[in-house]
Amino acid sequence: MKTFVIGDVHGRCAQLQSLLQMIPRDPENDTLVFLGDLIDRGFDAPGCVESVYTLCNENPERVKCLRGNHEQMLLEFIDGVGNIWLAPVTGGERTFEQYTGRPLKVEKEQDLKEARQLIKSSIPEKYLEFFRSLPLFYEDDFAIYVHAGLDNGKHPSEGSPEALLWTRDIEFYKNYRGKPCLFGHTPTPFLPIRGRLGRHGIYIANSAIGIDTGYDHHSPLSCLSLPDFSLYQTFADGHDETHQIRAFIPETLKQMQRKAGMA
Repeated sequence: MKTFVIGDVHGRCAQLQSLLQMIPRDPENDTLVFLGDLIDRGFDAPGCVESVYTLCNENPERVKCLRGNHEQMLLEFIDGVGNIWLAPVTGGERTFEQYTGRPLKVEKEQDLKEARQLIKSSIPEKYLEFFRSLPLFYEDDFAIYVHAGLDNGKHPSEGSPEALLWTRDIEFYKNYRGKPCLFGHTPTPFLPIRGRLGRHGIYIANSAIGIDTGYDHHSPLSCLSLPDFSLYQTFADGHDETHQIRAFIPETLKQMQRKAGMA
């Protein structure tokens, strides 16, 4: 039994489909975990949502999707409790256009109200319910899985939802030594360089493992398999890469590898 973990997708449906075809996952025995942020920035957020929703619906015991801060921002906009989803840096305008078929244009308060109603009516209700149902963390024998990181190193059941969705804690990145924790949210090029060298774009420092390998045209969409630490990556130009990570692996996972005859 393995766990395959996919980082922030951000609307890159073609790369996602290639990655799902690439990974050697046994649907009956292996678990697939998405770390959230299915939407925004990319060319086909609706396609990503549909694909992941279908996977989760067809095999809920073996496919898990976490809520990312971008799903959270969208829900807060729809619920009228926040407008940060419309900020250009989030890429929400691309998701808006893809679902509504119209460009986002907000110049006055009435435009804001109309945009909120339009996106709410354009996203099928089953997907909005899906977003609302997404958990903030998942845990199995191998690791803890969260979108952004841990709240002062605490188990996610004891941490704040805001931290699990939004944290960018340098102390966690550099010094966390608890149960291995896989996270996305912060692109790995922005994480401390010491945890990035020789790791094929992912970040590993002690027990903190970051797999959001970026979202520009040259960035791979990455999937890390546990406990074997096989890394699968697909790129926008259509090529893919596979790497076997042999160094920097947390000791608890090394023990599992030895027990399974992998090391």
